[in-house]
Amino acid sequence: MQNRMMITGAGSGLGREIALRWAREGWRLALSDVSEPGLQETLRLVRDAGGDGFVQRCDVRDYSQLTAFAQACEEKLGGIDIIVNNAGVASGGFFSELSLEDWDWQIAINLMGVVKGCKAFLPLLEKSRGKIINIASMAALMQGPAMSNYNVAKAGVVALSESLLIELAQQEIGVHVVCPSFFQTNLLDSFRGPTPAMKAQVGKLLESSPISAAEIADYIYEQVAQGQFMILPHEQGRMAWAIKQKNPQLLYDEMTVMADKMRAKARQNPS
Repeated sequence: MQNRMMITGAGSGLGREIALRWAREGWRLALSDVSEPGLQETLRLVRDAGGDGFVQRCDVRDYSQLTAFAQACEEKLGGIDIIVNNAGVASGGFFSELSLEDWDWQIAINLMGVVKGCKAFLPLLEKSRGKIINIASMAALMQGPAMSNYNVAKAGVVALSESLLIELAQQEIGVHVVCPSFFQTNLLDSFRGPTPAMKAQVGKLLESSPISAAEIADYIYEQVAQGQFMILPHEQGRMAWAIKQKNPQLLYDEMTVMADKMRAKARQNPS
C-alpha cells in the first residue's frame, strides 16, 4: 500500500502544508526539520487532519543524519513511497557583496541537502518504486538579481531532478521538481545576506504573493497525481517561464532594469 511519505523541512511553511495535504488522504508521514518545536506542532496538525507518523530532527547537511532517518522510515513504516526534499534557506545580495561562506552555506543546504536526501533514500525508493519530489524555486529558472548563490543552488536542484528523471525511469521511480515563486512563508527566519535592505525587499515580495503555501501544496498534489515533472504553482511563474523559453533576452533586459532599481534603492537606504 503506497501511503508513506518523508518530508525534510517539515516544521513550518511549505513542508508542513505538504504534510497536511497528504495527511488528509490518510498517509503516514516521516517528518524531519532542524526545529524540534516546529516538528511537534506539524505532527499534531497531521494527526488532526487524519494522518499519522513520526518526527526525527535532521540537518540535511549531515548525510549520516539522513541515512539514520531513512533507517527509521524502514523500521517504523516498513519503507517509503514518496520523498520530499523541501528543507531550504533564503539568502540574497549582489555577487560582489556575497562572501564565499555565504556560497558554501547556501549550496550545502539548498543543493547538497537535496542530493544527500535522494542518495540516502534511493535504496528504499528502489524497493517501493516510489517518487522523488524536489522543491526548487522559480529562481532556478529566472535568475533574479541579487541572489546569485540562491539561484545557482536552486538551478542545481532542477538539473539534478532532470538527471534523475532520466536515470531512474528504468527503475520506475517517478521524479518531480517544484518551482514556486515567492509565497508567504517563514523563509526569512533563515535569511542570510549582506544588507538589511535586501532582507526587507525579499520580505515585501513574500508578503505580496497571491498564493499561500497551502494552495501550493494542493497544486503539487494534483500535478504529482497527473505525473507532471516540472511543477510551476504560480500562474505568473508559468507565464514568465513561457516568455523566457521564447525570448530569453526580454527576461534578461527586465532583470537588468530590476537590478538597477534595487541598487538605487540600496543607495537611498544604506543601513
